[in-house]
Amino acid sequence: MARALVIGGGPAGLMAAEELAAAGHAVLVAEKMPTMGRKLLMAGKSGLNLTKVEDPDAFAAAYGAMPGALRAALDGFGPDAVQGWARDLGQPVFTGSTGRVFPQAMKASPLLRSWLARLAGAGVELRTRWRWTGWEDGAAVFDTPDGLQRVEADATVLAPGGASWARLGSDGAWAATLPDHVAPFRPANMGFGVDWSGHMRPHFGAAVKPVALIAGARRERGEFVVSARGVEGGGIYAVSADLRDGAALALDLVPDLGPEEALRRLSRPRGKASLSNHLRKALKLDPVRMALLREFARPLPQDPAALAAVVKALPVPLRGPHPIDEAISTAGGLRFDALDETLMLRARPGVFAAGEMLDWEAPTGGYLLTACLATGRMAGRAAATWAASAG
Repeated sequence: MARALVIGGGPAGLMAAEELAAAGHAVLVAEKMPTMGRKLLMAGKSGLNLTKVEDPDAFAAAYGAMPGALRAALDGFGPDAVQGWARDLGQPVFTGSTGRVFPQAMKASPLLRSWLARLAGAGVELRTRWRWTGWEDGAAVFDTPDGLQRVEADATVLAPGGASWARLGSDGAWAATLPDHVAPFRPANMGFGVDWSGHMRPHFGAAVKPVALIAGARRERGEFVVSARGVEGGGIYAVSADLRDGAALALDLVPDLGPEEALRRLSRPRGKASLSNHLRKALKLDPVRMALLREFARPLPQDPAALAAVVKALPVPLRGPHPIDEAISTAGGLRFDALDETLMLRARPGVFAAGEMLDWEAPTGGYLLTACLATGRMAGRAAATWAASAG
């Protein structure tokens, strides 16, 4: 029996541990936080989005220009496999109208409890408050409540997470151990600051829908929330990478109407009605969309064609992204060119990597968790094969 080490107790690390244990290896999972899966639990508080059921090409497109290893991982463990995995843990799932898949319990805690119990039953050792500090003479070194611990392993899987939500363990501190192989971290799936005028204050907390968000060449139907600090929510996250990289944001406030229909409605005689009332009646704009129009198109154009144009593409000046520690996920991390096709570090044979520490990004909607599970599975299987040959 070979000895295997997994560093990180999130979804990627736990999936790797399960694969290693299934192959018959003795597995130790070292997690620096007081409990396993803290970010998973937080993500599940508003409904745990496990994966998304959609056309395979559309699913793959959510990850942008995918490295070959990531594509191979997702080909081996995609949306169908994620659903089967959840059911095997006693958590029935359902698919919402948008294709997003959730456990019927909606929360992460029942799934995580079942998973940890299954790992314990397989003999996996789970250690918390073990902070990895690097290697020394081939052994992984940890600061623990019982002092310095050194672990020698036949195979190791690194899965310490990205660099967002430090309070939950994802602080990116591990990057100092692999400085030559890490692309700089950047926020992903984050909100953006907006310098609101005082008249927007009554609308803080309001959801903006229906709306389409336009960022450069990308157009996404979604919704978002107006907050005191700016804009955030699923619609913003879907275009956040483009906005972060310099694209301007515009809003189509009437995405169900084509430009010609919007112009036709706004060209109707308005009689004695004010322009605001004419807009509300002609386009059925609710108060928050009317407020956004007044905020960013002052004064409102009187010409119907100009007014229709701004309604269909309202510019929204952004101050910049919210801090990385407030982002749901991160771009950057361990570069794929530092890994071989099995996710093993070229510079450290027998050490594999998985999860959010890798240099990939995707929008929310089930893509993040699916890729963490898929890369954890791939790294765990490859590490199991390596450990068997080493042992």
